[in-house]
Amino acid sequence: MIELIPVRGLPEIRKDDDLAALVVELIELQPRDVLVLAQKAVSKAEGRVVRIDDYEASAKAIELAADERDPREIEVILREAKRIVRERGPLVIAETRHGFVCASAGVDHSNAPEHGTLVLLPVDPDASARAVRARIAELTGVEVGVIVTDSFGRPFRQGTTDVAIGVAGLPPMLDLRGTTDRIGYELRSSRVAIADEIAGAADLARGKAEGVPAVVVRGLQLSGDGSAKEIVIEHELDLFS
Repeated sequence: MIELIPVRGLPEIRKDDDLAALVVELIELQPRDVLVLAQKAVSKAEGRVVRIDDYEASAKAIELAADERDPREIEVILREAKRIVRERGPLVIAETRHGFVCASAGVDHSNAPEHGTLVLLPVDPDASARAVRARIAELTGVEVGVIVTDSFGRPFRQGTTDVAIGVAGLPPMLDLRGTTDRIGYELRSSRVAIADEIAGAADLARGKAEGVPAVVVRGLQLSGDGSAKEIVIEHELDLFS
């Protein structure tokens, strides 16, 4: 049986907070648990919060804002973006330095610490996940998996779903190529983005507006390790961007 356990009671996360210590004070983790952390909590703990007033909008940012969005916010997005994939009015789809293709290069004002601030993606979400995992092991002696998640839109699909942007202590992909289905056909291309599936499941337990940035997923039998970078499709195979 798979359980989804919201970690309730966490305070508003601030720069230099010890996320691992805060979590283990509230829940007793078990071996092979997967701790799923919302990106906003990780970014806040790492100080990845900026003030809009500290930025001056460039001509490109003013053009993209189209009198519908604060051009200084667009400027932050442009600075976080490695590449602009699509743009329409104030909406910008960008590739981040991590290789993620997402709205606003992951820059967001929802759940920011205060008005006039923006939360950026962690510099290295995989490293963030590894650090939390190592700290939990140090504090408790328990080896768990850790996933850092964010909400992404998807081509050809309405709405958003949480996906893994940082992974430690579990395989991000399950490669089923070479195995057979129940009637004996060999699978030639099937790979399951298991870290994304865990991220989406955890989001069901967390809720978007309930202020619960951590969920423990219990009952999975996963072994191995890897990086969220493995889920990012290679440019030569990407038919959409």
